[in-house]
Amino acid sequence: MNIGDQIPEFSIKDYQGKEISNITLAGKNAVLFFYPKDGSPVCTTEACSFRDNYEEYLKYNCEVIGISGDSNESHKEFAHKYNLKFPLICDVKDKLRKLFGVKNNLFGLIPGRETFLIDKNGKIRLIFNSQLNANSHIEKTIDFLKKYLAD
Repeated sequence: MNIGDQIPEFSIKDYQGKEISNITLAGKNAVLFFYPKDGSPVCTTEACSFRDNYEEYLKYNCEVIGISGDSNESHKEFAHKYNLKFPLICDVKDKLRKLFGVKNNLFGLIPGRETFLIDKNGKIRLIFNSQLNANSHIEKTIDFLKKYLAD
């Protein structure tokens, strides 16, 4: 996927059973952040930073969605432990990773950390990849929302 591309058609459920698809995202901005593993130090920092800034995203009619290959049970525990206010998607078979072209890091051993900012028309407006600097994903997406996608 590249900036300017339309997001692919998809339909998948979050850990609570709520369907999330390209259709349910239509009409709002969205941040899809792919991360390696629930509970790892960098992933926890990233998820908690999205949580702490969640109200800022809502100002821009922007949904935040976390995606990893962890199980629904793992997502449930992770979300409850850290009071995460946004959906977490269980992508065990890497369906969404493949659709969005998210590559593994560290010689293919660790799932990649990549964030996509999608506008209300379903177009990718920003792609950001940083394996270790989790906070930069939040900074980049909020800055972009403020500059370019404010209603």
